[in-house]
Amino acid sequence: MLFRSESKLQMPTAEQALPGRKEEMPVSEKHFVLDAPLRGPFPDDTQKAIFGLGCFWGAERKFWQAPGVYTTAVGYAGGHTPNPTYQEVCSGRTGHNEVVLVVYRPDRIRYDDLLKLFWESHNPTQGMRQGNDVGTQYRSGIYYFDDAQRQAAVTSMRRYEEALNSAGYDRVTTEVIAAPPFYYAEDYHQQYLAKNPAGYCGLGGTGVSCTV
Repeated sequence: MLFRSESKLQMPTAEQALPGRKEEMPVSEKHFVLDAPLRGPFPDDTQKAIFGLGCFWGAERKFWQAPGVYTTAVGYAGGHTPNPTYQEVCSGRTGHNEVVLVVYRPDRIRYDDLLKLFWESHNPTQGMRQGNDVGTQYRSGIYYFDDAQRQAAVTSMRRYEEALNSAGYDRVTTEVIAAPPFYYAEDYHQQYLAKNPAGYCGLGGTGVSCTV
């Protein structure tokens, strides 16, 4: 079954999704910038967060630059296909979003601080796109690991939507769901903009401040 370009704006069903594979994507042991492990187990004094805010190259850089972040990794989440490839995600037939796994130390940076960075780094009113990047893998998403993260995400979304509406933007389309399985992206995607400083980054915020 071939998917037309417009179908990339529609989430596939589990029956339509590509089958994927059992093998996990191999990645480097260490973060290219932070020199921390890319895979767990992570230190006991850290917590995890997952965000989707458009092309994950620029999104990951936003988070690894934040003080208190232990490590980051890019990957795929929120769809049906286990261990997908980048080409499969771009086909629109996995349902996955391009996301960033953020491992942070809550005694140095709060989850609310990560939410502020998330909201101000993209336009969460665009549905299945960010700027010129179009498709389900570019949707805005917060994937929470516990009820405290869920409540913080929902509260911040309500407040930011009010600020956006006052500035003339439409409603927020961000999905807020429990953290699904995180599948690591190919190694060349990890910390891409550190390895390729002149690489593409289509990330752009609205200019509207987020108070958390």
